[in-house]
Amino acid sequence: MNDTIPGFYDSLAPYYHLIFEDWEKSIERQAAILNSLLEARLGGGPRRILDCACGIGTQAIGLARHGHQVVGLDLSPAAVERAKREAQVRGLDISFLVSDMGSLAEVEERDFDVVLALDNALPHLAPAGLKNAVSAMSTKLRPGGIFLASTRDYDALIRERPTVQGPSFYGHDGQRRIVHQVWDWIDRERYALHMYITHQTNWHWETHHFVSVYRCLQRGELSRALASAGLEGIRWLMPDESGFYQPIVVARKPEVAIA
Repeated sequence: MNDTIPGFYDSLAPYYHLIFEDWEKSIERQAAILNSLLEARLGGGPRRILDCACGIGTQAIGLARHGHQVVGLDLSPAAVERAKREAQVRGLDISFLVSDMGSLAEVEERDFDVVLALDNALPHLAPAGLKNAVSAMSTKLRPGGIFLASTRDYDALIRERPTVQGPSFYGHDGQRRIVHQVWDWIDRERYALHMYITHQTNWHWETHHFVSVYRCLQRGELSRALASAGLEGIRWLMPDESGFYQPIVVARKPEVAIA
């Protein structure tokens, strides 16, 4: 158990795939949705994509399979190392780096077609950190490039204040898994997320416990941060419209004016 952000994801990295019923199918499904979304806004053809919260590679792997040139970043060294291995065993050429999205200092390029921050990564950040991250990501986009982020639906959750998520039951005889979360509310906007993964191997059960703190980042706050970073055309796509499992925000970096 480690309640720092990189510590949380370092400890979770070996088990992250277990939170999905079928990780391979989730990779394929999410990539198909994201690829269609990008094609609708940028047209066909492979794109240069910067995934700023790549984790163990869920979106980076799927998008690379669609022919995109992907650079994956994460604050967690263990997640980055696993993402590298997962890409290698699939024969995919993806660059992975350890980097803090608040600065992206390790990334020299500034002409990506797409910058991503998916899987509820941004709600780890305090307001000042959020502004720094959005600003840093905006600088990596080419004019006309697209920014995408996904978060939980905190506009609803901040009202509902749930204390338990799940449980979800996966697998079959001898390989069952139980995944659930407990939320301890710290104050009106912050909660400590306790994730439990209980899995069965050869009829032996093990439980792993992971803890991190999140902030209820509502859509209005993130939209304002994107606008302050100079992005435009800000639009939220809810799951029933996009097909993605979380709300997605889409924004565009303005084209350079022609003199």
